Amino acid sequence: MPTQGWKRVRGRGPKPHREGPGRARALGLGAFAAALWLVGGALLTAPPARAATAGGDRCTGRLAKAVPFPAGEGELRVYKSRARVCAVTVASRPGERRRMAVSVQPRGGVPVADAGRFTRYAGPVTVGAISRCVYVRGNVAAGSADSGWILC
Repeated sequence: MPTQGWKRVRGRGPKPHREGPGRARALGLGAFAAALWLVGGALLTAPPARAATAGGDRCTGRLAKAVPFPAGEGELRVYKSRARVCAVTVASRPGERRRMAVSVQPRGGVPVADAGRFTRYAGPVTVGAISRCVYVRGNVAAGSADSGWILC
């Protein structure tokens, strides 16, 4: 007796093996739906790529606040995404290396900072801040600025 196209199911005798065009189509649609779900989820959760890269900084999200330094050396930029706050200090005249720093402190947390001798910008510094106020400070050479408690 030929066994091609038949398989034994728990000793109940031979049953036809059901793999026709309907099953293949269902598997193909399932795989397509899974791929679409993964791509759609990535597109929905990905932050906008160009929203914050105009000044050379690498923060993502929307610009929440820009604080200029009093002497015009640059500005402190704060970006807010869904669950993160990112800050960067940008020099108005890039070129020579000078002391620059930026720090972000979420309320109830410790400050996260980036400091050194940079030519264009200090940072980015990112912290998790879902429903939390943050205090942002930055300086370029002798000028400094802070935001106070924002995004509360």
